[in-house]
Amino acid sequence: MDELIDIYNENNEPLNIQKMKSEAHRSGLWHRSSHIWIFNNKSEILLQLRSGEKNIFPNLWDVSAAGHIGAGEKPINSAIRETEEEIGLVAAPKDLEFYKIRKQISQYNQFLDNEFHYVYFLKFNDDINNLILQKEEVEKIRFCHTSILKNELDTHPGDFVPHGRYWFDIVSEVEKRKEK
Repeated sequence: MDELIDIYNENNEPLNIQKMKSEAHRSGLWHRSSHIWIFNNKSEILLQLRSGEKNIFPNLWDVSAAGHIGAGEKPINSAIRETEEEIGLVAAPKDLEFYKIRKQISQYNQFLDNEFHYVYFLKFNDDINNLILQKEEVEKIRFCHTSILKNELDTHPGDFVPHGRYWFDIVSEVEKRKEK
């Protein structure tokens, strides 16, 4: 779905310009997204399988929930909205732990995606079978233990959205947080 987003320079400074997401991707304009990594006390990370209908990276495993930050929207509000929209998990600002801003350049077919990812962690120890998935975005979800995920990333990297070392950074951070 196309949406209006704010445009930034390569230093994440606002340019006071708004464009449609499709234009930002066509032109390689810098913009922001929220990434929510959900984990539990068992050192498992919730992964989502992107819908086969997605224009970018269909049918690949990805971050628990993610999406573009709308024009005028705060990153934390985007994180809360995307988590509820994509996987039906309602969270409050106090539930999310801000981790960092990650600068990412990626290309997929005709898309040039220059993004600043506002990365959050969210602990969730309940049953994921009770969550309602947004079928246009998410095919299915699963919890994956960090040790298994590391192995899958090494042996089957083509099954995952190509975030590179970012995946291993997240795994390491979840292993530190599981008992908090």
